Amino acid sequence: MKPVLLAACLAALALSACKRPGTEEQGAQAPPARPAPAKPAVEPAKPAEAKTKKPDVPALRVATLEGKQFDLAAHRGKWVVVNFWATWCAPCRKEMPELSALDAMRENIEVIGLAYEEIEPKELQDFLKKHPVVYPIAIVDVYAPPADFATPRGLPMTYLIAPDGKVAKQFLGPVTAQEIEDEIAAAGGKPNA
Repeated sequence: MKPVLLAACLAALALSACKRPGTEEQGAQAPPARPAPAKPAVEPAKPAEAKTKKPDVPALRVATLEGKQFDLAAHRGKWVVVNFWATWCAPCRKEMPELSALDAMRENIEVIGLAYEEIEPKELQDFLKKHPVVYPIAIVDVYAPPADFATPRGLPMTYLIAPDGKVAKQFLGPVTAQEIEDEIAAAGGKPNA
């Protein structure tokens, strides 16, 4: 055997036989535990959204697919349904015809659909040709949704805005026209006007 190869084999054997003290298989112990960090004197800051209270009268200004501006403040005196939805959301698609009928049949109730997804206007317009509604639709930025509304935790998410501009009810999940009319009646409004 060559001397260099023999030396390398001997070195590898010697290294494999080396063990750190206290690491034998039978008597091995875990390294000593580190002490727990001391509690901070000041509580850590909570996320900004958690401590930021949403206004009683939310503002909403968005451009609709038709190129018009929708300003929630301009609809005072009426009940407004603000519906966050997406084309991929089956419950959202299911409630669209009912919300559209509600908007068409009730003079004192208006609906605005906020498409909460990354979608191009042309793609959304093509979707709406297959699923038409009478109410305006706007695309909202999923990374910067309307600040006066909570970021949707699920879809659909719907707000019922009273004639005075305040949030009367928030619905997480599908909502029916009957549920909206019942909430309006419970608040003393007249849903059938």
